[in-house]
Amino acid sequence: MAGRTALARPPGIDHAAVRVEDIGWHVRFFEEVLGMPVREIDGPPEAPRQVWLEGGVQLIAAPAAAGDAGRAQSRIAHVALRVRGLEAALARAAGWPVTVLPQGPNWLRTPDGVALELFDC
Repeated sequence: MAGRTALARPPGIDHAAVRVEDIGWHVRFFEEVLGMPVREIDGPPEAPRQVWLEGGVQLIAAPAAAGDAGRAQSRIAHVALRVRGLEAALARAAGWPVTVLPQGPNWLRTPDGVALELFDC
């Protein structure tokens, strides 16, 4: 979601990013069973790296070929949150024991490892 502005919505969860081994299966399941169609694709449609679905789910391809090391990685990649006043929120966060991530100043990791992507609502 880098560089994108969220639609005017209240603060809260925008989407949860989940690593999956078979992204195609998950896309079909979410569309056909849960009624959550694809909103955006990153990468070629036949083998996407990431897919955003209506309803707040981001699927990230994490092929089984990654083996046990890939499985050891958390299935939840990050949680994207809409906040009012992003710059003020980031200034307040500076007083907390969070780490700024390489993705940018609006990406924070909590002490217990939860990655948060913050952007203005």
